[in-house]
Amino acid sequence: MDITLLVAIVIAVVLLAAGGFFLVMTQRPGKPGKEETKPEATGEAAGATAVEDRERDTGTVRTPPAQAPPAEEAAKPAEPEVEAPPPSAGRMVRLRARLARSQSSFGQGLLNLLSADSLDEDAWEEIEDTLITADIGVTSATQIVENLRTRVKVLGTRGPDEVRSLLREELLAQITTSADRSVHTEPHGDRPAVIMVVGVNGTGKTTTTGKLARALVGDGRSVVLGAADTFRAAASEQLQTWGGRVGAPVVTKEEGADPASVAFDAVSRGIEDGADTVIIDTAGRLHTKTGLMDELGKVKRVVEKKSQVDEVLLVLDATTGQNGLRQARVFGEVVNVTGIALTKLDGTAKGGIIVQVQRELGVPVKLVGLGEGPDDLAPFDPEVFVDTILSED
Repeated sequence: MDITLLVAIVIAVVLLAAGGFFLVMTQRPGKPGKEETKPEATGEAAGATAVEDRERDTGTVRTPPAQAPPAEEAAKPAEPEVEAPPPSAGRMVRLRARLARSQSSFGQGLLNLLSADSLDEDAWEEIEDTLITADIGVTSATQIVENLRTRVKVLGTRGPDEVRSLLREELLAQITTSADRSVHTEPHGDRPAVIMVVGVNGTGKTTTTGKLARALVGDGRSVVLGAADTFRAAASEQLQTWGGRVGAPVVTKEEGADPASVAFDAVSRGIEDGADTVIIDTAGRLHTKTGLMDELGKVKRVVEKKSQVDEVLLVLDATTGQNGLRQARVFGEVVNVTGIALTKLDGTAKGGIIVQVQRELGVPVKLVGLGEGPDDLAPFDPEVFVDTILSED
């Protein structure tokens, strides 16, 4: 064979072999020229890899592990449990023990004086002083003493039961009023009843608002609350807590917002929801500050563009005595107060302020606060009040 032909055949064979090798290499995964290496698993990783290989061979489908909820979702606070408060009926009777503890010194002191063997001028003066000390007021105290003196002189004898009966009748005559004591909470047409709660700082306005809402929910009413005290951030938070407990929505705005706009929105929400009652908690204000009092009048006028205001409840602290009466006069001139909510009556022996407020203003005491518990707000019942302070228990 020609040597040249033999060399050509050898070159052709070498080229064909090289081409086949190149074709095989281009069909393998990974980058050409680099061999992929898989790190050798050890320990738990090796065991997991072996399990995965067996599952792949047998066609087993693994359930993906449960994933933990996002951190924000896990940290979300639980919704407060909605409570079912007791109805308002009978609350005054249930709380009479607390009332008796605070007022018994007043009632028993009068009974002891009247039961004395002889009632001279000094004794009658002491009786009158006791009444005045209880904040009944000079005019009412004088009238009570004059009536008692006349009746004792006519009757002659003064047994314990007889004395108690006489004093009961005189106190009831001073406390009883022809004014309506009921709190108007019934809706009218497609409009809810609207209640404004007013008063100076520190009397317990926001707490009274929350307790009143709780009592109404206990009576089966639907309530919307308006946090119109926008000058005190804690007031809005406090009212939202009260509302959350009984499932009552609370309309709020940012701190410093116009109180009238909050009140307006609260009434609008009440209309939209078909609520029975809207209760508006207003900012505490000094009765001596004209600007603040004018603002309170503005809140009332703005609310009346949506619905009539059925009640303006003035919250008074029973421990303030004569100062409370001065407050009542000024508030009454600005917003036409329809009723008094007297708080902290369980902490004072000066329940006579009830007589004085009603006599001077012609405004009835409608609610009394007899403790710090959520259900310690009660409709005022004159007979229960008098019977409790004169009881021997």
